[in-house]
Amino acid sequence: MTPRPTVADLRALKGKRQLTMLRYFTLDEAAAAEAAGIDIASVPPELVGHPHYREVAPSVFSMTGKAHPEAGTSDDYLRFCGQMLEAGADALYCSGSLRTVEMLAREWVPVVGHAGLVPSRATFTGGFRAVGRDAGSAIRLFEECRAYQEAGAIAVEIEVVPARVASEISKRLDILLWSMGAGAGCDAQYLFAEDILGEGKTRVPRHAKVYRDFAGEYARLQAERVAAFLEFRADVESGAFPEETHLVGIAEEEFARFMEGIGG
Repeated sequence: MTPRPTVADLRALKGKRQLTMLRYFTLDEAAAAEAAGIDIASVPPELVGHPHYREVAPSVFSMTGKAHPEAGTSDDYLRFCGQMLEAGADALYCSGSLRTVEMLAREWVPVVGHAGLVPSRATFTGGFRAVGRDAGSAIRLFEECRAYQEAGAIAVEIEVVPARVASEISKRLDILLWSMGAGAGCDAQYLFAEDILGEGKTRVPRHAKVYRDFAGEYARLQAERVAAFLEFRADVESGAFPEETHLVGIAEEEFARFMEGIGG
């Protein structure tokens, strides 16, 4: 079994190779990521805390966290981080203020920030759209990533940013940049498992790539489920089910004694 990477291991790989990163939600997906050799995962708190999570994904560097509107105060977040690290998390996501990031880092929590398109604060960057497409916003993005580095974060998820911008930022900083739609000049490529598997019922994001058609497979399985239930119903109504092979027998003499016992 490949040992789970440490923060130091990931830092040592900066600029040497692209890592793979997934967002997933189930033990089955975690087991598949482990089998596929995925390096990093973002997982919900309830999954990383599941008693079997580390059994199925022992070598996946696993980040968990909360968006800042639900995280509470910095002290609340610190308590949460402690609980998650004890449960088996390797790093904590924090979309809150740099003050919170710095406080957590001072307490030796491996913190991952978020720059570019950040859903929980997208109103400040014009909604759900790319960030850094003009010089001014690209410079601010660089400064934000540098501020995360200075605050002590180990990495920044950088989302929907021009690849050339993200690449130049990554070259100039020691902090790890995990790219979701920000090109191959970063340190990890990050996608949602549901997009890779084609599970989504809505439009696939531009930055994602679909590798399988699980939605179609689910639809096929649902049609098969309905067909099986219809056949079962028809067999019950026609008397074709149950058959003798589905039933438990009783010896004739025992049945005779039973009938005598209940009055014939």
